[in-house]
Amino acid sequence: MFQFIQQQKDLENVLALMGQTKTYGLDTEFIKVDTLWPKLGLFQINVNDQIYLLDGTTLDLTGFWQRLFSAQQNVFHACSEDIDLIYHYSQQKELKNVFDTQVALSFLGHGLQVSYQNALKLILDVDIEKDQTRSDWLARPLSPEQMNYAANDVLYLMKLSDNIQLELKNKSLLSFVLEDCSNLTHEIGVETLADELYHDIGNYRHSRRQLMQLQQIAVWREQMVKALNQPRSFILRNSTMIDMVEKNPRNHFQLSTVKDIRPNIVREHGKTILDLLKFLPEQEHWPLRMARPIRHASKETESQVEMVIQKASLETDIPKEVLIRKKWMNAIYQHVVFHNDEEKLPAFLKGWRYELLTQPLIEILQADEQYLSGQMKVLD
Repeated sequence: MFQFIQQQKDLENVLALMGQTKTYGLDTEFIKVDTLWPKLGLFQINVNDQIYLLDGTTLDLTGFWQRLFSAQQNVFHACSEDIDLIYHYSQQKELKNVFDTQVALSFLGHGLQVSYQNALKLILDVDIEKDQTRSDWLARPLSPEQMNYAANDVLYLMKLSDNIQLELKNKSLLSFVLEDCSNLTHEIGVETLADELYHDIGNYRHSRRQLMQLQQIAVWREQMVKALNQPRSFILRNSTMIDMVEKNPRNHFQLSTVKDIRPNIVREHGKTILDLLKFLPEQEHWPLRMARPIRHASKETESQVEMVIQKASLETDIPKEVLIRKKWMNAIYQHVVFHNDEEKLPAFLKGWRYELLTQPLIEILQADEQYLSGQMKVLD
């Protein structure tokens, strides 16, 4: 049913077989409990209905990564963590040739996060067990139960993909799905600039001084987690950083009262943290206050926006939650209010959605710009 590949010479045979076809079904098993980067246990691949479990603890996978990046199509279900792992281990980015069956199923009305187990039952009427999810994939030897579980994750994947792609073609949606998958894999590979890390932590209630403090602490935390290969929460949680700048501690005792801060962090890095909170650049270099979130446009405009989305959903037979996400809608709001360049819009809004949704929504909101500006004023 499957082969467990632990020797380099056996991997060469798999790579040779991969060279005869350009479409693969893929999944990974890894551990990411106490590290920033995932630790690869297994990489499962379906090549021409042959199942291989590649041992991530023993093999040099350089040639394997090259095959994936030159493939015609790499098929995954819920690919985000798999792609992140591939980018880390291969030290390459932009895996553009991905088909994600979870993304595809969302276009067919099955929700944004249908599990692989439910997808198989729904599309193929196949039942598989999911009882090894929390296994230690780095331990050796692997149990027969672990290997069967891992093999099942790609055993039916290509048939699932074929069925879904056929339905998408019949509905003229396949190109839309492939574009969204490409945008997703690009987004996974984009690293936030160091001086913008605070954007995901602070909010419009914070003063410019507090945002400057958050920026400095966030940059320091990122340097620490990469140097130590530890999860960000092991150093400082986002909620801890917010409490920190709001309390603005002046000494180790006050720092120790900050929400959820670990005693070892206070002990080992307390002076550094206190210095980062205290010694700030000149005020002219502090970040601007963050924009207030837009709760809604005026009632009339809100109704027009809903009509555009509903019309697009009816025309394409794509669910509304797939057509437009909350964060994309907010990006359009900010584009209109701040007169941003359209190039700064998320890639998802610039492709097949542009004429269908993005452009009409921008035109509607531009007519309501005065109201929106009042709802989302930038504080000095």
